[in-house]
Amino acid sequence: MIDKRPFETLGHADHGWLNARHHFSFADYYDPGRMSWGALRVWNDDEIAAGAGFPPHPHQDMEIITYVRRGAITHQDSMGNKGRTGAGDVQVMSAGTGVRHAEYNLEPETTTLFQIWIMPRERGGQPSWGAKPFPKGDRSGKFVTLASGFADDADALPIRADARVLGATLKAGESVTHEVGGGRHAYLVPAVGRIEIDGEPVNARDGAALSSGKAYTITAIEDAEIVLVDSE
Repeated sequence: MIDKRPFETLGHADHGWLNARHHFSFADYYDPGRMSWGALRVWNDDEIAAGAGFPPHPHQDMEIITYVRRGAITHQDSMGNKGRTGAGDVQVMSAGTGVRHAEYNLEPETTTLFQIWIMPRERGGQPSWGAKPFPKGDRSGKFVTLASGFADDADALPIRADARVLGATLKAGESVTHEVGGGRHAYLVPAVGRIEIDGEPVNARDGAALSSGKAYTITAIEDAEIVLVDSE
C-alpha cells in the first residue's frame, strides 16, 4: 500500500546552476516504473543557484505548481504576469492552450523548491497564473489545501485538475491522517524532517506513493513539513 522512493534512488541531474532530483521520469531520466502516479506526472526537487534560473520556455496542457521551500522564485510569463514567491508559499500556472514563462532565483542564496506537474482534466483553456502565501503556522498539526481543482476549496489556488495539493507542519510526535479514496492516488514528500506512514519510516525528501482505499496515519519523528498530492 506504500511504495517508498528513497531520495538516493531518485533521478538526478546536476547542471551546475540547477541540482535536480526527479521523483518521476523527466528529461534525460527515464524509469518505466516511475512515469506517473495517477494524474501526477512530475515532482522535481530543485536547488537553483543564486542569480540563475529557467529562461523563457513554453508549456501546454499541464497544471504546474511550485512550492518554495527556501529562498524565493521570481516568475514572468507571456501573459504579462510577474511575481515573487517566497519560502512556504505557492504559485500555480495553468498552461492551457500554451504559455511561455521564466523562473529565476534573484535572491543572494540558493532557492530550493518542489515543482509539481499534474495533468489537467481536459485539454485547452485560457492560460492563467496565480500565487498566494500560506503561513506555516496555519498548517500546524493539520493538512491545509494549497491548490485544488474543486470548487469547495475556496481558499486554495485553483487548478484545472481533479486533484488537491496539501501541506502540513508537524511537531515531533504529532500525527495527521489522510484517506485516499477509491480510484485515487496520493503522493507524499516530507520537505523537512523524518516521518512514519503507518509505521513505515520516510526520511526528508523521500517520496511515498500511497494506494487508494485506505486511511494513512502520518507521524512526525522529528519536526516535519509535508507536501501531499491527492489526484485521480
